[in-house]
Amino acid sequence: MPKISVVVPVYNVEGYLRECLDSVINQTLTDLEIICVDDGSTDSSLSILREYSERDPRVRVITKSNAGYGNTMNVGFDAAEGEYIGIVESDDYVDENMFSDLYSIAKKYDADIVKSNFYEFTTPKIEREKYVITPTDKRFFNTPLNSREHPFVFDFILNTWTGIYRRDFIKENGIRHNETPGASYQDNGFSFQTIALAKSIIFSDGAYYHYRQDNPNSSINSRGKVFCMCEEYDFIRRFVDKIGEDRLLLPYHSRRFYNYLYSYRRIASCYKLEFLKRFSDEFREDFEKCEFDARLLPKDDFLMLREIMDDPVEFYYRDNVEFLNRRLYALTEERNRIARELLGKKFKRRKNDGSRTYKSLSEEEKDEAILKAENDICELTRELRELKSMPEYKTAYQMLGKEPTLLGKLVRSLRENGLGKTFKKIIKRMK
Repeated sequence: MPKISVVVPVYNVEGYLRECLDSVINQTLTDLEIICVDDGSTDSSLSILREYSERDPRVRVITKSNAGYGNTMNVGFDAAEGEYIGIVESDDYVDENMFSDLYSIAKKYDADIVKSNFYEFTTPKIEREKYVITPTDKRFFNTPLNSREHPFVFDFILNTWTGIYRRDFIKENGIRHNETPGASYQDNGFSFQTIALAKSIIFSDGAYYHYRQDNPNSSINSRGKVFCMCEEYDFIRRFVDKIGEDRLLLPYHSRRFYNYLYSYRRIASCYKLEFLKRFSDEFREDFEKCEFDARLLPKDDFLMLREIMDDPVEFYYRDNVEFLNRRLYALTEERNRIARELLGKKFKRRKNDGSRTYKSLSEEEKDEAILKAENDICELTRELRELKSMPEYKTAYQMLGKEPTLLGKLVRSLRENGLGKTFKKIIKRMK
């Protein structure tokens, strides 16, 4: 029996797959089986997998017709024979000592789950990777936790791919991924089940996993998966009802609010209002059943939820225009920074932070960076123009007594940024 089975779900990732597989087969822990499950790829992903399986006998390739992420993960977990199971998404990569370190920790504490911190990055790697800490407090590193005695673990960042899971624990509890065809976010249900049922969870203070954020085929950029998060939380609710433990209702509602908000921020603008209406209806129903406790959320977040429930249309036009304005400003600043650096002006760099200036990029990377910024700006400008042309936009502001006038913008800036920052913005605009 291998120490760890690494499950790699694959679907049309030919541009990233080699980097992923190289990082797994070169692990310092060699007692691995690497289970690659191809979900009916239509590019060269399957050919790449077969190439690696011929080169390394630890690589097992399973092929099947396209049935979605949840089914792919369940097939991989069912095939796993290792003492522990790890997950590496096929557009990401891991450090060579990841599974060696996590396995050592698992054995030391006899843990059901071991999780770690991770890095976020984009391509090209212009800035240093962002280091993401999983627990909410560093005191919780390297100490056994479980959700019954420590319910705050549900507040941690709970990505499934940062850790390893004891296979017997998964099997004995019948933990599965949701298999809704074509859906996304199906790691949410798996994560909730494992945290709810594990008797011993260890959070390592190391970071090994590199999470790519700019894959154009990833679910957060897909326009056709509007209600996938809602469907995933329907799946989680069925699990909560089956377990029958009231302690799980509080983290269920809290995590659902924040994940709905996460989904709302990322789906295409033309679907946001439709999503918000379902968001509003579902949480109003929970309030009517007296299941939702206002103390679950910080005051500002609870007030936001009340706004969504009271009038999702009003919330949409006010919030989305402000959000797009902020994004447009940030992207414009980024484009200008790129242009200035390419013109030869020098900019300060933080010491030893590993970041790269645009001068150090290849010509192809420079063109790619500029084109991406320009395309994003054009898209946001178009969305902003469409929103502001709608009668409902002005109506939403008028309902609140906040017409989008110069005075209104000044008042909003004072409220959100304070006098000092507002004054600096005014001076900057005058220049």
